[in-house]
Amino acid sequence: ARTRRIETGEQLVVGVNSFTETEPSPLDSPGNFLTVDVDVERQMIDDTREWRATRDSAGVEAALLELRRCAEQGENLMPPSIALATAGGTTGEWAAALREVFGEYRGPTGVAAAVGRRTGELAAVADFVRSIVGGPPRFLVAKPGLDGHSNGAEQIAVAARDSGMEVVYSGIRLTDEQIVASARDEDPDVIGLSILSGSHLSLVPTIIEKLRAQGVNAPVVVGGIIPEADRATLRAAGVAAVFTPKNYELASIMREVAQLAVSYRG
Repeated sequence: ARTRRIETGEQLVVGVNSFTETEPSPLDSPGNFLTVDVDVERQMIDDTREWRATRDSAGVEAALLELRRCAEQGENLMPPSIALATAGGTTGEWAAALREVFGEYRGPTGVAAAVGRRTGELAAVADFVRSIVGGPPRFLVAKPGLDGHSNGAEQIAVAARDSGMEVVYSGIRLTDEQIVASARDEDPDVIGLSILSGSHLSLVPTIIEKLRAQGVNAPVVVGGIIPEADRATLRAAGVAAVFTPKNYELASIMREVAQLAVSYRG
């Protein structure tokens, strides 16, 4: 509702829809954006492999077996968890063992129950969507990696739904493989990746490469906290459009997504 009021001008926000004139922001310089160094990721992976090579492997395997058994029998998980940590097990191995028994919980996304409201601009987009040959576009919205900020992605998903599009949204913290599998199975017309963790330069090209390898050729758009300097790099990697907080008008974003879908269908 707040987004709708801002778009219509009912609620004024300085710097967004009023008093937008300003001096260049020092925050626009590259050094003021948090980015993830790919070398740090490689170093962490190498450190984990070295740790696993020098730990008590037999003790780890025994503790994992006992952990699974206790989980299946409903017994106390603390003793095998302590044994696993003592032997050098990782939190990833601990969690994976419990997932095998209990499965993985994914909380509700908030999209299905969200109450949307079509503004004049969004209603115009809905009219355009209804005129598209072949039916409404299917829009896959995905959040890769460990980024847990879901508000932006859910606002986009709700706006797309209210624009008449078919929306596929599975929540946060998805792996590359989960996103690619969903895109392969759902056959979307446009794929939207929401990233606010600063890892867009490593995640986006990798996901696009995996999508193309699976024969998924739908255009990919990216939204998030993305420096202007990274826009060209993302476009060169195959991204069709980049949206940042400056693109706060949801109707404009939805129209661009719908037009991309039309272009993709040919």
